[in-house]
Amino acid sequence: MFDIDRWLLLFSDWRVFAGGFLITIAISLVSLVLTLLISLFVGIVRCTQNTTAKNIALAYINFFQNTPLIVQLLFMYNVLPRIGIMLSPFLCGCIGLSLYTGAFGASVFESAIKAIPKGQNEAALSQGMSYIQSLFYIILPQAVKIAIPPMTNQCVNMIKNSATLTVVTAGELMYCADGWAADYGCYTQSFIISALLYLILCLPLSKWSEALEKKLVRG
Repeated sequence: MFDIDRWLLLFSDWRVFAGGFLITIAISLVSLVLTLLISLFVGIVRCTQNTTAKNIALAYINFFQNTPLIVQLLFMYNVLPRIGIMLSPFLCGCIGLSLYTGAFGASVFESAIKAIPKGQNEAALSQGMSYIQSLFYIILPQAVKIAIPPMTNQCVNMIKNSATLTVVTAGELMYCADGWAADYGCYTQSFIISALLYLILCLPLSKWSEALEKKLVRG
């Protein structure tokens, strides 16, 4: 750990870690957008009166929440090509993270929507609004405020879970760090730097989530 030469070697190869770090950020951003869309859509479906749609949404939530992310990733990367569905490592990582995190996010949005008093929806309907108008103009703006802190936590978990994408050779931070460490035998230095880079991404989001939650409690 205190071998100066190993640290100097690591810093001389900083581009390896910078490249992986940027790919992790890119995957996280794409996955974040997809996760929010999936979470919101499935959360809304879970609050409708359509029993079939609600059961399909529940099946999705149960499957992805209760199976390991790494199994889902390996299935998409190794099994889907056998039936003609080819995904690049980057796309496989984005879709895998989004489907997995979206299952947890859907539960967040479902709870947030159900937390809004039913009387508000009934009042909107009595004023001539349709259910869709009531949902988008009255219910969702309030539900989103409730959902933001827990969804931020889910985003933090998604970034940390991106480390598992090394199994599909997505080229993200953990893949680059592990490959570099294997080449030079500098595992301690490589993983310390990797942990610090993940901390740089995740800690500000965690603190922001805590601040938002306290603000909502006070408000």
